[in-house]
Amino acid sequence: MVSVDQPPAAPADVARAHRAVEPLHNHLYFAPEQDEHLTALGLRPGRMCYFAGRAAPLGAVGPGAVTATFYNFAPALVARHIPRAWTLATPEQVIAARFTAARASLTRLLGGSEAAAAPEVAELAGLLREACAALTPEGRPLYAGHADLAWPEEPVPALWHGATLLREHRGDGHLAALLRHGLSGLEALITHTVTGRGFTEPAAKATRGWGDEEWAAACDRLTERGLLAGGALTEAGRQLRADIEAETDASSAAPWQHLGAERTARVVELGRALSGRLAANGAYPAGLFSAR
Repeated sequence: MVSVDQPPAAPADVARAHRAVEPLHNHLYFAPEQDEHLTALGLRPGRMCYFAGRAAPLGAVGPGAVTATFYNFAPALVARHIPRAWTLATPEQVIAARFTAARASLTRLLGGSEAAAAPEVAELAGLLREACAALTPEGRPLYAGHADLAWPEEPVPALWHGATLLREHRGDGHLAALLRHGLSGLEALITHTVTGRGFTEPAAKATRGWGDEEWAAACDRLTERGLLAGGALTEAGRQLRADIEAETDASSAAPWQHLGAERTARVVELGRALSGRLAANGAYPAGLFSAR
């Protein structure tokens, strides 16, 4: 629960904490360890491992549930892999393999076993676990599924689990903001891509499964709404994205308010250092994200 004695978390602190911690979760989607451990169960490499790995805490759900909770993936892409994945491995097997993969990938990217055993790893894992004590499951399906899983005993997988809970809780709130502002999954992807702070356009299309015609049609709809012009956001489009991010920060402030300013600042300090080490050690493929 959030302490009533703590002042509200500043939006800038919420955003900084999110950016500092998220790589500790999302690096796994680009790590060879994920495919290695999940294909050992019988899953197919690539998108099937991603969809099954992230959705497994929800159980053996169908493509509709995955499309809805992941939001910006083409339904046809999801349907090529779900529910077939569950005929190859159970959700329980996938969850266990994913934790093993996360431990292995974080250990490697942090610099090996000695670096992964450093005191700051355990310290940040403990801070994230305390931050997660303020999270609630209402209206947060992906978070709720992951929150039902037991906390790992070891610091490295506990660090990944804490970062995952915070990421999925924030993500669920972000989808609520997107819905409130009338952006479909593809429209949300486009409006974020053109800000230059996410995927490049080719990477967005390739990873999310959208074709050129679908992308162009969505751009036309955004143009008709006055949100896009000449491939860039209009003033109205920029304001919309700013409003969405502000609402997302507000709805994900509870863990940082619970920790308070001093401990949140420590999370940012530790998270930036560890996340920076991941990036320096090649966690993300070149050309995936915009350089702007």
